[in-house]
Amino acid sequence: MAKLKIRGRIFFSGLFYYCLAAIILTIALGQFASLFYILGTIGLGLLGAVILLDLILLFYVQQDAIEADRIIDEKFSNGDLNTVQLFFRSNYRFPTYLKVIDEIPVQFQERNFQLNLNLKSGQSETINYDLRPTERGEYLFGTLNILVQSPLRMLVRRWSKADNQMAKVYPSFKEMKQFEMMAISNRLTEFGIKKVRKLGHQMEFDQIRDYIKGDDIRTINWKATARRNHLMVNQYREEKSQQVLSIIDLGRSMKMPFEGMTLLDYAINTSLVMSKIAMLKEDKAGLITFNNEIRTIVSPQRSGKQMQVIMEALYNQKTGFQEQNIRALYTTIKRQIHHRSLLIIYTNFESLSSAKRQIPMLQKLAKEHLVMVIFFENTELRKLTENKATDMEGIYIKTIAEKFAYDKKLIVSELERHGVHTILTEPGKLTIETINKYLELKARGLI
Repeated sequence: MAKLKIRGRIFFSGLFYYCLAAIILTIALGQFASLFYILGTIGLGLLGAVILLDLILLFYVQQDAIEADRIIDEKFSNGDLNTVQLFFRSNYRFPTYLKVIDEIPVQFQERNFQLNLNLKSGQSETINYDLRPTERGEYLFGTLNILVQSPLRMLVRRWSKADNQMAKVYPSFKEMKQFEMMAISNRLTEFGIKKVRKLGHQMEFDQIRDYIKGDDIRTINWKATARRNHLMVNQYREEKSQQVLSIIDLGRSMKMPFEGMTLLDYAINTSLVMSKIAMLKEDKAGLITFNNEIRTIVSPQRSGKQMQVIMEALYNQKTGFQEQNIRALYTTIKRQIHHRSLLIIYTNFESLSSAKRQIPMLQKLAKEHLVMVIFFENTELRKLTENKATDMEGIYIKTIAEKFAYDKKLIVSELERHGVHTILTEPGKLTIETINKYLELKARGLI
């Protein structure tokens, strides 16, 4: 257990100042009646004696009077609650009252974080609290400060553990693990994942076997039937080892916030989950990030280390103020992705004109690959359209909001008209909608 070292001075408590103020008032009243002066003098002497006794109590145990430790994980999950454990043990021979001030990372902007607890002699206590980071990166925990009081409550002694601890905030691996466990146990419907009936035949041949009543007669292998003199059918299985690439736009349109996180962080969390789901479906997962140029490329694979490679690549992604360059994306995919793949493009369009500038390149991609474009519904605009207008200004605002919302629907129609599968969704529903669409495309035999 880490030891705490004394740092700083002894402090007077609030109770001391109240008592001192009462004594000063009593002595002041002594100018009018000598009894008050005598009482004030006696009170001042008693206060001095109590302070001396309190000082002896707090410093009677010089070494290891308070033991404390902060326990954190090396990796935090972005957008999720992450638990921090604080352990305390009192070696004083009397009950103590502790006020704990933990210097949590500046990213949380929490300036009044404080915990209180009481410890008996020799008692240990563990306190947990949760932190929800909303951006990726390094988070530095500062000094752990413990302010200790004896039962007399006159003085406060500060113990400090100056142990700077670093936690790295990664894309939401907790969400990924939740979906992974549900997928393994076939309980994805609890998250809202729809069960999609498989349509038609799967194209990957498995084996020839004897006909069983109920088999589709379209799968009868007539050559094998003639050789064996009884009905034989071809058995197919779901196609595997297809390439699924998560393509993330790092342009300025992805800096828009939603519930404390940017659209980019929602896209990163979902792409991590999608990569894991794709690998569980025995497909190959890859990653591309871009803005005005290509930033990161992780080739599609299904190796054991692929998820760690993707997570490390996503950890350092940041938005910028550059416009996305779909032409550079098309050129890179043309040169490096030679097999037909599912391209899941996370981006955002705020106007029909901005979408139309990108459609020609997306249409070219759709001729060679299966393209799925995901962009975001502006929930603030939806709130404006749902509000009832009470004056002329409100009518103007509501009309403009409805125009922007209608443009989003036109973008969906325009993309699908050019052979691009499209999802328009709220950031909070992004993961569910994306997995549902992926499973639908897989069930239809499109990948």
